[in-house]
Amino acid sequence: MKKYKYPSVLTIAGFDGSGGAGIQADIKTISALGCYATSVLTALPVQNTQGVKSIFPIPIEAVAEQLDTIMEDIVPDAIKIGMVHTPHLVDTIVAVLEKYPDIPVVFDPVMVATSGHRLIEEQTIDAIIKKLLPLSALITPNMDEAAIIAKMKVETLKDMELAGKSIKQLGGKNMLLKGGHQKTETITSLLLDEENNCHSFEFNKIETNNTHGSGCTLSSAIASYMAQGKELFEAVKLGQQYVFNAIQSGADTQTGKGNGPLNHFFNPQKLLKNEMV
Repeated sequence: MKKYKYPSVLTIAGFDGSGGAGIQADIKTISALGCYATSVLTALPVQNTQGVKSIFPIPIEAVAEQLDTIMEDIVPDAIKIGMVHTPHLVDTIVAVLEKYPDIPVVFDPVMVATSGHRLIEEQTIDAIIKKLLPLSALITPNMDEAAIIAKMKVETLKDMELAGKSIKQLGGKNMLLKGGHQKTETITSLLLDEENNCHSFEFNKIETNNTHGSGCTLSSAIASYMAQGKELFEAVKLGQQYVFNAIQSGADTQTGKGNGPLNHFFNPQKLLKNEMV
């Protein structure tokens, strides 16, 4: 009798009780794209669509035990990392994941919330640069996050390219600079790959406040496509198209009083099954 397995994606991220971002958005995205979602909680932000009120830490021992427990039982086909807000957390995650060098890691350096709230401690940035960048197959900073990592202003398309090259010199392999904060009718994101090729992706801007969790959703979508066996460029392309469609499908709804969520389930896929070798 043949045996099958679901393509599995592990999300290592923070909580969002309002359901639009963080680990909740990751699980929705991974599930909507036909993959099996496992998760490790790194922090408990108290937030809604209007912003972050406070952040409660998860004990480091609890994060380590969560990671070990998942990895010893359901080894993922891809990993998405989101909110990592302390140096100890960086060390804990790296200590486990460096044992699995063949699993692609998509790192979304969550540093600034959609509301503008700063989510990361200053001393964590060095730890991320030294330890998480080299571990990641793809890093997906937005313009604000790229500016923090590269220590430069990022306001134009040229700034994005320069920041991406600067971050690559710090140890990044492939870099997707997200252009969602551009004040233009067309949004352009840039993919700088390992060969230093620069690929651009353009989408028309959708007039809506419902973009809460778009970065979490994108990184999870890319990880999901990588778990399905897609090559990096194709996974990035498909992931961005998924996010565009999810924003477009939820643009005319109201959930909460602030920045609402995407419609993650605009076209949900059945769980995929791959034959086990």
